[in-house]
Amino acid sequence: MTKHDKAITLAFTGASGAPYGLRLLECLLAADYQVYLMISSAARVVLATEHELKLPAGPEAAKQALVKHLGCDSEKLMVCGKDDWFSPVASGSAAPKQMVVCPCSAGSLASIAHGLSDNLIERAADVVMKERGQLLLVVRETPFSTLHLENMHKLSTMGVTIMPAAPGFYHQPKSIEDLVDFMVARILDHLGIEQGLVPRWGYDQRN
Repeated sequence: MTKHDKAITLAFTGASGAPYGLRLLECLLAADYQVYLMISSAARVVLATEHELKLPAGPEAAKQALVKHLGCDSEKLMVCGKDDWFSPVASGSAAPKQMVVCPCSAGSLASIAHGLSDNLIERAADVVMKERGQLLLVVRETPFSTLHLENMHKLSTMGVTIMPAAPGFYHQPKSIEDLVDFMVARILDHLGIEQGLVPRWGYDQRN
């Protein structure tokens, strides 16, 4: 498998759920994936609020802050600015075939559903859809309005996987980290990436 084959696009948007995104990023890098990461302005606010992680505005400075925070390999992470139209994720000829928006806000959901492509996150999602790739939206909102449900239904009929941030409890979580790992494990499963974060149903590994 080439380096290009093990590439994925990841976006953080302004919904609550920053721990999901950070843990997913950590797992993708640990799995030796080249990650093209985009972070919306609202996501920066959420990261600072929920994780006390204040990222600089510049892509390179944000990358170094994430590398320090996660203790990951800087060579496998590329942070793209919201208007970096020359990024590989903006073109169908270069973009990874898989993309996850985690967490995905209701606003980002709507923009993607209607093909607005007003920023790089929306454009990257549009590219994956038009190239018949795999797009996962980890939507975090409650309750869902009829409009939210209509947007999710519209995208689902186009082959997009709608995966609300709704962790299960059958693995008997003991911490918030256990709940986060449940959702991240489900995402990795759908991406076809091996994971050992949570025991699978029917294979009880509890003590």
